[in-house]
Amino acid sequence: MRPIGSVTPIRRDSCGCGGLGGPDVVGYPGTWFEMSPGPHEGGEHRGQLWHGRFATGPAEELVAFTESLSYDQRLIHSDVACSKAHVRGLAAAGLLTDVELAAILEALDAVDAEYRDGQLVFEASDEDIHTAIERRVTELVGPAGGKLHTGRSRNDQVATALRHHIKTELGVIAGRVIELVEVLGARADEAGTDEDAVYLPGYTHLQQAQPVLLAHHLMAHGWALLRDVDRLADCHSRMDVSPLGAGALAGSSLRLDPQLTSAEAGFSVAFENSLDATSDRDFVAESLFVLSMIGLHLSRMGEEIVLWTSAEFGFVILDDAYATGSSMLPQKKNPDIAELSLRGKAGRLIGDLTGFLATMKSLPLAYNRDLQEDKEPLFDALDTVRLALGAVAGMYRTLRFDRLRMAAAADNPLGAATDLAELLVGDGMPFREAHALVGELVRNSIADGVPLVDLVASDPRLGERGVTLLAPGASVRNRRSPGSGGPAAVGGQRLRFEDRLESERRRWSELS
Repeated sequence: MRPIGSVTPIRRDSCGCGGLGGPDVVGYPGTWFEMSPGPHEGGEHRGQLWHGRFATGPAEELVAFTESLSYDQRLIHSDVACSKAHVRGLAAAGLLTDVELAAILEALDAVDAEYRDGQLVFEASDEDIHTAIERRVTELVGPAGGKLHTGRSRNDQVATALRHHIKTELGVIAGRVIELVEVLGARADEAGTDEDAVYLPGYTHLQQAQPVLLAHHLMAHGWALLRDVDRLADCHSRMDVSPLGAGALAGSSLRLDPQLTSAEAGFSVAFENSLDATSDRDFVAESLFVLSMIGLHLSRMGEEIVLWTSAEFGFVILDDAYATGSSMLPQKKNPDIAELSLRGKAGRLIGDLTGFLATMKSLPLAYNRDLQEDKEPLFDALDTVRLALGAVAGMYRTLRFDRLRMAAAADNPLGAATDLAELLVGDGMPFREAHALVGELVRNSIADGVPLVDLVASDPRLGERGVTLLAPGASVRNRRSPGSGGPAAVGGQRLRFEDRLESERRRWSELS
């Protein structure tokens, strides 16, 4: 036998593949991690919770195929917390004596500590972390441990522990999103929101369109991420329901109080329908969707960094700590975080979501073993997003913006074409007519190789007024409408951005 603390950590991907894990990763692929073989081999029962119904034990292939201990052991702290709530409920119902209650609670804490210290030894009979906990509690307290599962099925037990765990994990993710938004806000402050602020071209169709302040651009990403924080809170609120007491599917004949155990386990409310409680995995699908949306927003940011760090753009220089090189090309400095953590990982997150939705399709009420497939994609998505957010925050915190390169690109006179049209609109000309007039000037400038400023100066309807709009920085300063990319509007936006950020900090502080 070997205690789990001495086993090399292996990250189990959603595909079931293994790779070396980091400090944020928990998981041991089921057919690889070591545990005690137990006293029974070759088809004899190994002490599974359900062995009484069967004349012989499960086949080795069945055990290897159906185990979940390799990845669900990260639920141990939540399962212990919810099990403590359950036994308090059993005691309140008169099903445990005070002595038994105290002994089981102490044993549950001991199991939690053993796992944390790397001393918990798994046995061959441990199909999952839930049976491992019950088995070890029984070893510690004797027959009283056999009462731990009274009035409870693994169906409601697993659903409760999973909800409990994800509530905590979503709080961690929200904290990291907020940290990234704070970085974007700080970089927006450095870029400025006054008349001398950093500006760059804004793009549509990846073509230069109109100049905007860099602060405006950074906060655009921040607002999207703040929506993600709001979605996380919304998902958290619907998840905050305890299934404990629903049993396998129909509740129990025992005098259990789901409201009591719900409060004890830290949930806001208890379930209303036992069939729904044990089979519901909407909260997993919603979590995967929100995590996928975060991944999509990060992928947009990543694509931008890939472009901006290229020689063709040259807007950004990555810090050496957040870039890699080439094994062959000595001159290369590659934006690997942007490519992998942002763009590449987004596809993986979408795969986690769509794969799980396909698993859930057409499942009849109530519990089905298919639902065991809820954890690996969810854990993979949580790990992926948590690591990506930290990497992106570091990258944005340390990158350098080339102010002169950005301004040179933004001061292309073509970027002020709409300003020229709106100048004519101010004189009473219909916009469609003004649009056509300026469009013709642009076409002639390109076709004849004549600077646009010369054509504008010679046009009596524009003249010097139009030339003024083509001066460096003039167009971005001309953006005045609320929510737009000019100094006056962006300064006010920055204040509202900080207010929204602070409200999310308070909300998650209360949820935690």
